[in-house]
Amino acid sequence: MVEVRPLHRDNLTKAYGLDSQRLLPWPALNAPFEGAWCILRSGDESTPHSHHEYEIFIAMAGRAELDVDGVRHPFVAGDIVHLPPGCTHKVVNDSPDDFEYYGIWWDAAMSATFLARHWEQLR
Repeated sequence: MVEVRPLHRDNLTKAYGLDSQRLLPWPALNAPFEGAWCILRSGDESTPHSHHEYEIFIAMAGRAELDVDGVRHPFVAGDIVHLPPGCTHKVVNDSPDDFEYYGIWWDAAMSATFLARHWEQLR
């Protein structure tokens, strides 16, 4: 069965210095990853952080800069970036418009949990 999960722009939560809607919890979804729709307001920057997960960002609307380990990279709608585990990163929006992107992250534990649920569902 197909289930469409809408973006609720009026009910975003603040995390890492930006507004977002997390992919999980979503009872219908068994996935080996987690994710979030992120909106970085004009003039803001996300909280610099690092983690053990692999991560990709997909730029959806607008333009910003991605700071990875102190090096800035242009990041515009249509771009996809891979962030390796352990790098310190943040998104900086110096543009006059909001910047929107989708972040997806995963690690070995998420993959193992996905596989266990997958095989259980097949039984």
